[in-house]
Amino acid sequence: MVNKLDLYRIFIIVGQHESFSKAAKHLYMTQSAVSQAMKQLEKELDTRLFTRNQKGVSLTDEGALLFDYVYSAINLIRTGEEKILEFKNLTAGELKIGVGDTISKYFLLSYLETFHNNYPKIRFKLVNGTTTEVTALLKSGDVDVIVCNFPLKDPTLEQLPCMEIQDIFVCGEVYKQKIKEPLAMKALNELPLIFLEPNSNSRHYVEDFLLSKGIKLEPEFELGSYDLLLEFAKINLGIACVTREFSKEYLQKGIVHEIQMKDQIPPRNVGVAYLKSVPLSPASKKFVEVIQEGQNESC
Repeated sequence: MVNKLDLYRIFIIVGQHESFSKAAKHLYMTQSAVSQAMKQLEKELDTRLFTRNQKGVSLTDEGALLFDYVYSAINLIRTGEEKILEFKNLTAGELKIGVGDTISKYFLLSYLETFHNNYPKIRFKLVNGTTTEVTALLKSGDVDVIVCNFPLKDPTLEQLPCMEIQDIFVCGEVYKQKIKEPLAMKALNELPLIFLEPNSNSRHYVEDFLLSKGIKLEPEFELGSYDLLLEFAKINLGIACVTREFSKEYLQKGIVHEIQMKDQIPPRNVGVAYLKSVPLSPASKKFVEVIQEGQNESC
């Protein structure tokens, strides 16, 4: 097929120049090689493509018909090659990211800004969902990469931890006055607890840790929004389980207060994941590099 395509490329140049010698100069070939190539093409097609004359050559009716089709086909191939080059050079394309609202707001936005400033021709498509939901989207091919809470118990995924995060408990002013000493984990169920909804990966992580200590959670409030956790704690509706790194503004302004615990929940990570079996697109690969470089700079 490659040899046949080469013959067609030569055929186009000969047809444009109406001369074997001019085509040979254009192609950096000998005139004899060009002539032999056209004889081979005519033989394979069992059709005469050129009429030889004193000035050079001219296309036969069959040759002119073939020329129109081949010219269009070669141009389409060239356009396709140019588009591939655009994708490689990140001057075109789309990056589809699966991510949760909280991670978008508190982790991802700055990296999206950096990537967009460096590669403005790449379009973004963000699909929001829980870690479980975006993992399903990744496996179905609806997104290229996901940015989510780790750990992920899935051997089919390449997982790149990017940022360590710490789960903590926070409260409003009323509970701050009531809780004077570091709190034992088992004492949590004596307080009204505010947690994310059960299908959250963050909720699962904390629940699994507490269960390993023999503590089964009985939350009073289960919310679908991270920001609502902080707002509920602020107005003294209970004790909220949040991530320290994503609650800095509330903590620094004294809107909520971190409860000191006798035992600490082990830290975990936010990171990027993608399928091991599917090579990353140039845009996806560069996006992952932008995040990793940003994390290295912040260390």
